Amino acid sequence: MTTLTAGVVLGLMSLSMATLPAQAQENERSAPQYAPTMLILDASGSMQRPDSAGTMMDSAKNAVRSFVAAAPAESQVGLTVYGTGTGSSEAEKTEGCSDVQVLRKPDTLDRVALTGAVDGIHASGWTPMGNALRQAADVLPNSGPRSVVLVSDGDDTCAPPDPCEVARELKRQGVDLVMHAIGFAVDGKARAQLTCMAQATGGTYTDAADGPALERTLPRVTAAALRNYKAAGTPIAGAPTYAAAPVATPGQYLDTIGQKETRYYAVDVPDGATAYFSGTVSFPRIPDIESSKDNNVVQLRVYGADGRDCNEFEFEQATKSSDGVALTVAQAFDGAKEKRDGKNVDADKCKGGGRYYFAPTWDKVSKGVPERLPMELLVGIEPAVTDPGPVAVAPLTVFTQPAGAGAPAVGGGSFNVASALDGSGRYTDSVQPGEFVFYRVKLDWGQGLAYRVRYGANGGRGVENISNVSTALYSPTRERIDSDFAAYTGTEQVLPSSRDALATVPIRYGNRTSDTYEHRTQSVAGWHYIAVKLGSTAAEGDNLPVPVQLDLTLTGTPEAGPKYADAVTAGIFGENAPSAGAGTEPTGGVTSTGDRLPDAVADNAAAVDVGTPDSGSSTAAIAVVAAGVALCCVVGWLVVRRRRR
Repeated sequence: MTTLTAGVVLGLMSLSMATLPAQAQENERSAPQYAPTMLILDASGSMQRPDSAGTMMDSAKNAVRSFVAAAPAESQVGLTVYGTGTGSSEAEKTEGCSDVQVLRKPDTLDRVALTGAVDGIHASGWTPMGNALRQAADVLPNSGPRSVVLVSDGDDTCAPPDPCEVARELKRQGVDLVMHAIGFAVDGKARAQLTCMAQATGGTYTDAADGPALERTLPRVTAAALRNYKAAGTPIAGAPTYAAAPVATPGQYLDTIGQKETRYYAVDVPDGATAYFSGTVSFPRIPDIESSKDNNVVQLRVYGADGRDCNEFEFEQATKSSDGVALTVAQAFDGAKEKRDGKNVDADKCKGGGRYYFAPTWDKVSKGVPERLPMELLVGIEPAVTDPGPVAVAPLTVFTQPAGAGAPAVGGGSFNVASALDGSGRYTDSVQPGEFVFYRVKLDWGQGLAYRVRYGANGGRGVENISNVSTALYSPTRERIDSDFAAYTGTEQVLPSSRDALATVPIRYGNRTSDTYEHRTQSVAGWHYIAVKLGSTAAEGDNLPVPVQLDLTLTGTPEAGPKYADAVTAGIFGENAPSAGAGTEPTGGVTSTGDRLPDAVADNAAAVDVGTPDSGSSTAAIAVVAAGVALCCVVGWLVVRRRRR
């Protein structure tokens, strides 16, 4: 049977996430962690060149002030500057090339102190970018994700150390630091150097041609640095053939995948069990990519004994990947439930218990992406059931409007650090342009939820402030259940716009037998995820933050759930295993390096980063909104899911 579904969502981080299971995050996290972030500001003599605000330094100060005013109160932001202590003559070069000052450490945001430090900067000296990056890394915390945002109007004038080599050196040392670079009216040489620094750490490079462009760009890039998608999992190295595939037991893993590459992983599936496998690739934010060149496709195939193609094929496609899409392809494989009949030897290789091979492929590649990207992998084994519990699909959850001002809930920058919501009620947050934030709600068997999102007015007006807003609801396996989108022009917008709420039916094992695709996604109890997205403001906009209100209804009395034929004390996804396993030996001699959810995810600690090449080998949707006599297009992407059984 072949099923094709398509959905157009403007600017949502992912329209088909399906990674780490909800049950795998039992440890509560009171609030998501922002990545401590250091701004490095160029104050060399060349920043005295004239610009729209007076000088380029004046424009840079305005950009920093705009970011500081809008930054989340819980964020940790520091400020480093170079070039303020000397002149730029040759006689002052030795002193000027060590002229790096940490004006503010990356502590919890102090708007007054940070703005005051910015106001006191005077540009005059040299450009020691390499030394500045080293000192910024030294001041940032010793562990966990960290970010640097560097603004420079030229290349390093003090090498050695070469700034790109410093970035590579930090990465080789295992420093979990991502650097984003902004070139402020730079030439080709400086652009190449800044791009090299950013790419060496897995970050992004952005051009800002003038002061107004910098004022739009800096808050956007820095907001992304604070709440960015971070891949996590136990390291594993997929193989180029099924015969050499590592055997993965239930848990979340982290690998990398290259352009046009297929990687194989083996999973031992008992008789009657359901196997879950998913792969998530998060694409970096890249400015100014044409929509026709901004598509990515990830495929997933399943193979049985002797590499037999089991005719189980999934693919996920996302256009506008340069907005930072995290694209997931997922498979719930139930071939082990089928009995071998002995009549067709080849067909029997994909039936019953045994070793199966899951092979994700990064098939279609957009322009400008790195050669390799991190890929999260999820493996789960659900035993056969002796009693599935209630079979009939119940009606959708009825939404009830809550009252009151609401409780603060700061969304996380990825599924791995989604902020927990405590059931029915109203929750408030604020999102920056270009941000994707995530929340989670725990549903037991028999429970359902319904929610709506209200984007408040932010004072922006006119077509230059247009962006897009969207939201999506995901299952514990991170498979999309429902979504909605709309244009946003600075006035209040509610999603969904044509119905009361996005909602689930009561969660039941038997829902997976429904004829309705959405109901089949609602057959696993545990954490369900809500994604909220605010698109990047149009080119001439003000990049103002937007207040967000989530109204949530959770209903239903918890049910006993299904009865399994075998005990699942370690959890379907290995989330309850007492310690990480040593892995098992695959047929090709490659050993898996873990078998459970890593503590880094369960405890909201630092995620594993293997985003280096050492680990192994469209449709555009346009919403046109009239405002006055002008038109502005909001571009999202189309995600297409194809399932063949």
